[in-house]
Amino acid sequence: MSDRLKSLADAGVSIWLDDLSRERIETGNLADLVRERSVTGVTTNPTIFASALAEGERYDEQVRRLVAEGADVDRAIFELTTEDVRNACDVMQQVADETEADGRVSIEVEPGLARDTEGTLAQARQLWQAVDRRNCYVKVPATQEGLPAITGAIAEGISVNVTLIFSLERYRAVMDAYLTGLEQARDAGLDVSQITSVASFFVSRVDSEVDKRLDAIGTDEAAALKGKAAIANARLAYAAFQEVFSSDRWRVLEEAGAKPQRPLWASTGVKDPAYPDTLYVTELVVAGTVNTMPEKTMAAFADHGEVEGDRVTGRAAEAQEVMDRLAAVGVDFDDVLVVLEEEGVSKFDASWAELVETVEGQLAQAREAGA
Repeated sequence: MSDRLKSLADAGVSIWLDDLSRERIETGNLADLVRERSVTGVTTNPTIFASALAEGERYDEQVRRLVAEGADVDRAIFELTTEDVRNACDVMQQVADETEADGRVSIEVEPGLARDTEGTLAQARQLWQAVDRRNCYVKVPATQEGLPAITGAIAEGISVNVTLIFSLERYRAVMDAYLTGLEQARDAGLDVSQITSVASFFVSRVDSEVDKRLDAIGTDEAAALKGKAAIANARLAYAAFQEVFSSDRWRVLEEAGAKPQRPLWASTGVKDPAYPDTLYVTELVVAGTVNTMPEKTMAAFADHGEVEGDRVTGRAAEAQEVMDRLAAVGVDFDDVLVVLEEEGVSKFDASWAELVETVEGQLAQAREAGA
């Protein structure tokens, strides 16, 4: 086992792999990562599935069967992806049994539903039922329309990974949606101890957008702030998490057995090569959080990452100072957040289109081979 990753896990950070493929599952690679690299969860997205489907032959038999059954592309995507997530959940089951909220595998609601509350909730139900594993998470975007879908899913006992969170205001709304869902579940007689959630707060994309604006401003003061916005934003988010999950409202739910919605640091692969490749891991170490990493970031941390203690708790004032300095040099952070959410939804749509194109190609090949 990597001592560096074990040190990260020992510091209370749950290490989740941001990748999944049938190859990983069937070769035992995922189980090896659990055993050797302290991996305790998995996140996925349509691009990850498209990449997995495009490589190797492990999906061929199922694709041929789907063609024989007359499946269209939407059904094929649903069947292929839920099969992988179900099997990954089985690999992670022991971790789920041994921990309160780890051992989870996330599957995403179709991005085209990001602005459709009822459509999101309906597909969340379908995915939850199809995977049929308690250690599954359904990923729901934190758009304005996604918020009531989060509440509805939690109220029905569906565990949710809330994704695409950039702003503190939206994060607070996400936490409120979770608590409201728990209250409704409790009032309906559900066992709230069996419902869990994470809130995926995106990190590196914030620096990408802010740094671009700082470069355009071009002053020394602006240059000195590069690479600081994302971590500051995340630290302020953690302070909001501490506030909400120490409130009287939360204590009532906690006494009923509810578990907190853990912050998950997402988009932690460094996009600017000028920054340390473990930046968004080392600087966001705090117990009770999740860091979901691409394998490249995980390998980098295993090789040379350092755990320098809790880098988040009690640093809200310092983080707010960074935000104040950004405003002073002319960065409109509210506009940054609007752009990031719009881009995030667009990227999710593009990711889905890539998956559709890949699966259509696989189905066409199978039809030709069977003709």
